[in-house]
This record gives sequence, C-alpha cells and structure tokens, in this order.
Amino acid sequence: MDKKRVMVTGGAGFIGSNLILHLVENYPEYEILNVDKLTYASDLRYLSKVSSSSGYTFSKTDITDRASLAKLIRAFRPDSVFHLAAESHVDNSIRGPEPFIFSNVVGTFNLLEELRLYWSEEGMLETARLLHVSTDEVYGTLGSDGLFTEETPYAPNSPYSASKASSDMLVRAYHHTYGMNVVTTNCSNNYGPHQHDEKLIPTVIRTALQHNPIPIYGKGENVRDWLYVADHCRALDMVFHHGRAGETYNVGGRNEWTNIDLVRKICSILDVTVDGGPDGGYARLISFVTDRPGHDLRYAIDATKLEEELGWHNTQSFENDLKATVAWYVARYKK
Repeated sequence: MDKKRVMVTGGAGFIGSNLILHLVENYPEYEILNVDKLTYASDLRYLSKVSSSSGYTFSKTDITDRASLAKLIRAFRPDSVFHLAAESHVDNSIRGPEPFIFSNVVGTFNLLEELRLYWSEEGMLETARLLHVSTDEVYGTLGSDGLFTEETPYAPNSPYSASKASSDMLVRAYHHTYGMNVVTTNCSNNYGPHQHDEKLIPTVIRTALQHNPIPIYGKGENVRDWLYVADHCRALDMVFHHGRAGETYNVGGRNEWTNIDLVRKICSILDVTVDGGPDGGYARLISFVTDRPGHDLRYAIDATKLEEELGWHNTQSFENDLKATVAWYVARYKK
C-alpha cells in the first residue's frame, strides 16, 4: 500500500477526531497531519490515544490565515486531504453568521487555492486528492416523504447551510476548472463520542443529568436521519480511496427519528442506566421552546450510490450505539 501524507483539517473536532483515530488504526503507514485552530468545539484530548504515534502530528493553524496555511502545505507536502474544518452549529449561525462565512467559505477557498498552487507545481494536481466533507442541510428541507439524492437541487435555509453549500460549489468548480482531484460527501446527522455539548444529543443528556429542563424546539416534530460517527468514518475512508473524481456521495443512516421520540428514547436509557433521576423519569424534564427560525422539517438521505458503487453499508445497531453514546456522555458529565 502506498505511503500517503494525509492532512486532516478540523481533526480535533467531533467527526475529525473520530476519523483520525480510524485512519491511524487502519493505515499505520500513513503520515497524518491534524490541522485545527482549536475553537471551542475542538479538544485534543480526544486524540490522546494517538498523540505519541510516530505517524501523527498536530499543527494549530487557522485555514482562514492563508499565509500560514500556504507555509504549512509546503512544509508537510500533502498528497491527501480530508477537509472537515467548519463552523457547524445552526443556532450560532443565526445569531452571528460572519464566522461561518470566513471559516466555511473563505477557509475552503484558501485550502483549495493553496493546494492547487502546490499540487500544480509538483505535477500532482490530478493524482493528489481532496475529500470535502459536507452536510445534508445544503439540500434544504423535505416533506413527509422522499429522500435527498446526489441530484437534489441545493436549497439551503440557514446561514450555516448556505456557507456549506458555497464551499461545496467551490470544490466542484476547482474540479471542473482546474482538474483538481476532489470528491465530496454530504452526510446526515451524526451521533457518537466527541460531539460538542451544544448539539442535540449531548444537550439532552447534560441537562437531564442536571435535572434542568430539556429544551425541544417547537413540538419536537422535526425529523432527522441519524448516522453513527464510526459508520460515517468508514464511508469517508471508502470515498477517499475509491470514489470517482468530481463525484458526490451521500452518507445516511436510513434511521429517521422525530426529535421528540429521540429525546424520549434517550430519557428511557437514562432511566435504566443512571440512578437519581427525577420522580416519574427523565422525560418529565422535557420542555418545549420557541422554534428555531427557518427550522427545516425533515432530512433523510438516500445512500444508494455509496452502497452500490463502493460497497458501503451502514452497520450501526442504533439501540446499542445510542446506549454506548449515552454512556460516554454520562461518564463525561458525571466527572
């Protein structure tokens, strides 16, 4: 197997840290550089298992700082890039969209342009590869039926999803204009260890353990397709190594839950696994709050292309993986 020099942007975040652990375990011969500016949503402790590995290094670099990024690329000389660095919390993008434009749009442009320049100089533009990790939110919202496919028109409804849609279009343009070897993935909602406290599942667990109201937008009727992060990382591995240049692959769990049913499911797990809950169970803490502006009703991914073309299959056992996820956060919050 060829030795690769792999750069992972956003590698100290939720999906990025899980991806690096996956790559180190499965490709010990790869040299991996984790590039992360260490925002509030990053945590290098997630990577303590590999921090002393000879094939792993870390650089605290902000991809919106183009000069520093250019210097880093020429020092590390990557032939492989997994691009995950992004601001990703919808509520934060509504309150203040500017960081999302800088990180997700300008940062992606900086990365594409500096890689284009370097790979062109080295004659690697068509052989080196960038995998751009995006979201199903770029497609907008679904009604009660139907699935997002790779052919679904983009219709982003939040500043976050608009910034990700913009970054997707830049990646596409660099392939069609310059011949850059890129692939893009659009995934459904991920769950698992290392997710930041502000996201839905960690918020439910944290507030429940504190016996505080568990906030649910609107009536909790919004539907999401949940994908275990380990299955997502396997998909990224497959798409990077075997996907066709210029193509997009959707990654989904075929695992739809309304927010209210998911929260009740988590509460039922806490009732069984955590002593000292409120009288009547943790679900009594559920509190409905004013809905988020522009809140998309339903997301659901059709992963047929990924399954049939690359042989990926979702292996998650939602019952077991959700229990393991809850246990991980209980241990984190009980410290």
